[in-house]
Amino acid sequence: MSGVVLLQMLLLLSLVAGTQQQQHVQQAAIDPTEEPSLAAADAAATALDAIFRRFGLPVSYWNARWEPCSGDAINNTIDLEGNPRMSPGIKCDCSYNNNTVCHITKLGFYKLNIVGQIPAELLNLTYLTYLDLDQNYLSGPIPSFIGQLSALTELHVGFNPLSGPLPKELGNLKNLKLLYTDSAGLNGPFPSTFSKLKNLKLLRASDNNFTGKIPDFIGSLINLEDLAFQGNSFEGPIPETTLCSVVVITGVPKTNEQADWISGDLGAVDFSELEKLSFLDFSYNQLTGSFPSWATQNNLQLNLVANNFVISKTNNRTRLPPARHDMFPWFSRMYVSLFLNHYSFAVDCGSNRSMRGSDNTLYELDSTNLGDSSYYVTSQTRWGVTNVGKLFQAPNDTRIVYSNEKIHNAVDSELLQTAMMSPSTLRYYGLGLENGNYTILLQFAELGYPDSPTWQSLGRRVFDIYIQGDLKERDFNIRKTAGGKSFTAVYKSYMAMVSKNFLEIHLFWAGKGTCCIPIQGYYGPLISAISVTPNFTPTVRNGVPKRKSKAGAIVGIVIGASVLGLAVLFGIFIFTKKRKRVARQHEDLHDLLQRPYVFSYTELKLATDHFSSHNILGEGGYGQVYKGKLIDGRLIAVKQLSQSSHQGKSQFVTEVATISTVQHRNLVKLHGCCADSNTPLLVYEYLEKGSLDGALFGVRSLSLDWPTRFEIILGIARGITYLHEESNVRIVHRDIKASNVLLDTDLTPKISDFGLAKFYDGNKTHVSTTKIAGTL
Repeated sequence: MSGVVLLQMLLLLSLVAGTQQQQHVQQAAIDPTEEPSLAAADAAATALDAIFRRFGLPVSYWNARWEPCSGDAINNTIDLEGNPRMSPGIKCDCSYNNNTVCHITKLGFYKLNIVGQIPAELLNLTYLTYLDLDQNYLSGPIPSFIGQLSALTELHVGFNPLSGPLPKELGNLKNLKLLYTDSAGLNGPFPSTFSKLKNLKLLRASDNNFTGKIPDFIGSLINLEDLAFQGNSFEGPIPETTLCSVVVITGVPKTNEQADWISGDLGAVDFSELEKLSFLDFSYNQLTGSFPSWATQNNLQLNLVANNFVISKTNNRTRLPPARHDMFPWFSRMYVSLFLNHYSFAVDCGSNRSMRGSDNTLYELDSTNLGDSSYYVTSQTRWGVTNVGKLFQAPNDTRIVYSNEKIHNAVDSELLQTAMMSPSTLRYYGLGLENGNYTILLQFAELGYPDSPTWQSLGRRVFDIYIQGDLKERDFNIRKTAGGKSFTAVYKSYMAMVSKNFLEIHLFWAGKGTCCIPIQGYYGPLISAISVTPNFTPTVRNGVPKRKSKAGAIVGIVIGASVLGLAVLFGIFIFTKKRKRVARQHEDLHDLLQRPYVFSYTELKLATDHFSSHNILGEGGYGQVYKGKLIDGRLIAVKQLSQSSHQGKSQFVTEVATISTVQHRNLVKLHGCCADSNTPLLVYEYLEKGSLDGALFGVRSLSLDWPTRFEIILGIARGITYLHEESNVRIVHRDIKASNVLLDTDLTPKISDFGLAKFYDGNKTHVSTTKIAGTL
C-alpha cells in the first residue's frame, strides 16, 4: 500500500510542476516586459541549432560545444555587416538579468548560396534586430511570421529566387529602418500596411515584378532617404505626396512587355522641396509635359531620357542638364560622304586583337573602353561604335567583359570569349557602305552568370535590338534564348536595306533585368561579335574604290599618240606572255591546295617582320625557315624557297602535294602556303622545342631521359607507319633524320620536310628509286 501512495504522490508533484511551467510560459507570452529567463535563451539556442542544420551548416562551425553567445558573438568591436568573415554570423546581447542571460540579436547568412526555404525556427529568435539572408538560393514565399519579429530594424532578403508578394505582416515591424528586397522574385502590389513603417530610411525593391500604382503612402514615410523601384511593373502617375527627406530615387519600371510605364506630368510633383535629393532616375517612362524647372537645381544628378517631354522656346535644350543622348549619327554621316568604298565589315567586340573566323572572315579588334558618352571610329573609317550611359555604383568602369570558359555550340569559341557591354545604349555603325541589301549576323554568349544553383545564377540581362531603327527583338535575353545556359553561343541573323550608305545596329537597355549580379553595375546590352555581308555583287572594293571608266579621255589619248601606243602594245604583249607563264605555274600550285589556306605575301611579310634575320629558326638545302605571328595571334613557321636553289621549286610542289593529303598527330601540320612572290613559301605550325637534333646535340639541348626518348622513337615510328600503310595516299619520306623531326611542348615528335617524299602504289610492298635521295 505504501508503494501505491508514494507513486500517487510523485504523479501529483509532477502534475503541479507541469502546471506551473505552463503558467510561466503563458505569462511570458502575455507580458513581453518581463525579464527573459534562461529557458527562453536556451530555446533560442535550440532554434538556432535547427536553423544551422536546416541550412546544411555544421553546428561545429561556431564552436565544439555549440555555445552561440561566445567569442566573436559577444565582441563589440566586430560587426556582421560588411564582414564576410562573419558569415554565418551571430551577435548576442548579454546585458539581461544583470548580465547573466544572453539573447541572439543579429543573425547573418550572407552570400553562402544556401538552398531551401526561410526556416520557421526564426520565429523563436524574438530578440532579433538584424537578419541578413542576402545572396543565397532561398525559394518559396517570405513567411508572414517575419512580421512578428517586432525588434527587427534591418531585414535583407534580396538576390534569392523567392516568390509571391510581400506579406502584409511586415507592416507590423514598426522599428524597421532598412529593407532590402532587390532581385528577390517578388510580385504583386505593395501592401498598404507599409504605411506604418514610419522609421523606414531605406527601401530597395528593384528588379521584382511589383505591380499597380506607386503607393501614395510613400510620401508619408518622413524618414525615408533612399528609394529604389527600378525594373518593376508599376503604372500610372507619380504620387504628388511630398518625399521631403529622400536623397536617392531610382524608379525605372517595367519588367514585362504587357506592363505600362509610369506616366503623367512630372512638373506636377515639386521635387525642389527635396532639399537632400542628390540622384533622380525616371528614364524610359511615358512622362509628359514641359521639362520641370527644378531639373537644373544644383548638385542634382538627373536621368530623364526616353520620355515624352515637350521642349519649347522658353523651355529649350540649353536648359537641360547634361544628357545621355547619342552624338554619333551626324558624325557618321559626315564620314559616309567622304569614304564611300565599303561593302562589309566584321567586329570582335571587346577583343584586343583581330582574328580570322572559321569562314575566313577577318574580325577586327574592338578594344576601346568607351566612356559614359563617347565613340570610336576605325582608322579605315569602315565602322564605328558609340556608348551612352553610366554604370550605376559599379566598382570599376569597364565596359569590356572577358571569360576563359569554353563557349558551347560556337562555330568560333574564341570569338565569343570577349564582349562589349553598355549601361544604356550601344550602337555599331557601318560607314560608307555601298547601298543594297545586307545580312547582319550578331553573335552573343552570356559570360557573367554561372549555371550552378547559386545567387549569381539569378542574373538576368534583358535588352532590345534595333536594326536600321526597326525593332527586331524586344526583351531579348541571351541566356533564355540559349535554353537557360550561360557560355553558350546564340546567333541572330537579320536582313536590312542600306539606302543612304549607312547602317545602324542599336542595342538598347530599357531598365529591365538585374543590376547588381554578380557585382554592382553589371547590366545592359552585351554583344560578342558582329559581321555584315552584302547580298549582292559589290561594285566597290573594301577600302579601295574601283576606277571609273573614262572612255572619252582614253580614246582621245589613243588617237593623239597612236604610234606610241603601237610600241607600248608590243611591249605589253611580251610582258603579258611572260606573266601568263608565271601565272600558270602559280595556278598549278593553287590546284594542289584544296585543304590548306593560301596566304598573301604581304600577310606573311608582316608576320615575320619583313623576314627579319632575328626570326630565322633554321636553314637547309630548301631555304630558310622563319618564325612568325599571324594577325590572329597564331605562331607559325614560314619556310622560304631559296632563290639560289635549283631543286627547290620541285621540292616545294612535292611538299605541298604530299602534306596536303595527309594528317596525323606525328606529322607536322601545314597551315597553308603562298605562291604570290618570287620565293614560294610554306606555312607550318610553330613547334617551340625545335628539332630532335637540336634537343639532343644543340647548344640548348634538352635533358631527355630514356623513357622519353623511347616515346619519341615510338612517335616517329607511328608517323612512318601511317605514311606507309594507313594513309589514303602511300608515301615514302626518304629523308628521315633527327633534324627533320620536330618536338612540340609535350615532346610529341612530328615528322617534317617532305621535299624528297615520293608517292607509291599501295599494292606494292617495295619501292625502287633511280637515284640516291636524302640530305646530310
